[in-house]
Amino acid sequence: MISNTTHMQREIEEIPQAVARLLDGSGAALAEAGRGIKERDPHFVVTVARGSSDHAATFMKYAVELTAGLAVASVGPSIASIYGRKLRLDGSACLAISQSGKSPDIVAMAETARAGGALTIAITNTADSPLARASDYAIDILAGPERSVAATKTFVNSAVAGLALMAHSTGDEALLAALARLPEHFGKAIACDWMSVLAETIEKQKSLFILGRGPSAAMANEAALKFKETCGMHAEAYSAAEVMHGPLALIGPDFPVLALAARDASEPSITEAADGLAAKGAPVFVTSALANRATRLPHVATGHPLTDPLTLIVSFYVFVEAFARHRGLDPDTPRNLRKVTETV
Repeated sequence: MISNTTHMQREIEEIPQAVARLLDGSGAALAEAGRGIKERDPHFVVTVARGSSDHAATFMKYAVELTAGLAVASVGPSIASIYGRKLRLDGSACLAISQSGKSPDIVAMAETARAGGALTIAITNTADSPLARASDYAIDILAGPERSVAATKTFVNSAVAGLALMAHSTGDEALLAALARLPEHFGKAIACDWMSVLAETIEKQKSLFILGRGPSAAMANEAALKFKETCGMHAEAYSAAEVMHGPLALIGPDFPVLALAARDASEPSITEAADGLAAKGAPVFVTSALANRATRLPHVATGHPLTDPLTLIVSFYVFVEAFARHRGLDPDTPRNLRKVTETV
C-alpha cells in the first residue's frame, strides 16, 4: 500500500522553503564566487554533471549564453576518470554540479579542470564533500536531506544557485530580484492542477514527447527523466524545432505531447509547434495562453524569462508524483534505482 504522503511529495512542497534557505544561507558564498568569476573574466564555461544535475547544467548553459554571451559546453566526466585525458581549460570557468558531491568521475573531472587552468565552482548539497574540496569555490545548496530517489528540491536549488552565481558575476540586479521572489512563485506553482487535465489521456499510452526550447528545453529533459523514474513510462524530450523532423513520424492520435513554454522569446514558436501537432490529431498540452488548438495548462508567470522555466518544472513535479501513485507505483522507490549513484 502506497502512503498518501510520499517523501517525494513532501520534498516538492518544501521547495519554496528550500530556495529561501539557499538564497539566505548561501547568499554570501554565492556573491563571493560570483565576484571570483567576474575577476577571472572567463572566455568560456564548461559544466560537469550527470542525471538531473546535468539538466540543471543544461539550463545554465542557456542562461549564461543568453545573458553573459559566453559559450558553454558540457564535458564528459569519463574523459578524466576512464580515458585519463587532460583538457586545456586556461581562461575558463568550470561549474560542477552533484547532489552528493562524491561521484568519483565528477570529482576527477573537477580536479582535472582545476589542474588544466579552470576556475572551478562546485554546486552540491553536501558541504564537506570531495567535490567541494576539489573546487576553488563551493556552494552548499542547503536543500536539506532528500529521501526520495527522484531529485526535486535539489534540482531546483541547483538551478537557482547557478542563476544566482551568474547574476552576481554580471551584476544583474533584475535577476537577483526575480530570484528573491521565487519562493512565493513556487508556492503558486505547487497549487497548479495538471493532474485533472493530463492523467486520463496519458495513462492510456506507453510513451510521450516533452517539448521545450532554450532554457525550457532543460526542463523538458528533466521531465522526461522523471516520467521514466517515477512512472515506469517512456518519455523523450525534444526541442520544439527538432520534433518537426524525424520524430514527427510518431505523432498521431495515440501519442501525447507535453510542451513546456516559458514566458520568453521562444513561447510563440513552442506554441506554434504545439498547435501544429494538435492539428495532426495528437493530444497536445502546453503551458501557454497563446495556444489555439493545443490544450492549455495552468502555469505561473514570474516576470523574468530565466525564472519562468523553474515554476514549470515544479508544477510538473507535483503532477508526476501524483500520476505515479495513480498508476499504483511508489515514486519514492523506483525499480532498479537508488539515491546515490557513484559512477567511475
